[in-house]
Amino acid sequence: MVAFLQTILPAAQILVAGLLITAILFQPSTAGVGGAISGGDNAHNFHTKRGFEKFLFLATIVLTVLFATLCVLAIVL
Repeated sequence: MVAFLQTILPAAQILVAGLLITAILFQPSTAGVGGAISGGDNAHNFHTKRGFEKFLFLATIVLTVLFATLCVLAIVL
């Protein structure tokens, strides 16, 4: 069982890392050009996440936890 996990674990880490990078890159950026000049006070730009934006947000959280778990598992094994 341990040998199987040691064989499959690196591939799973690469797959989850790729999905995590994709999920992060697809998220919309809220920083504008004015943020570089005036300090970026975006306090008035808060909005509720809906639809695909909410899905990406939750997927990023799940993939991050999964990736961290796989890394800890790789260290333990």
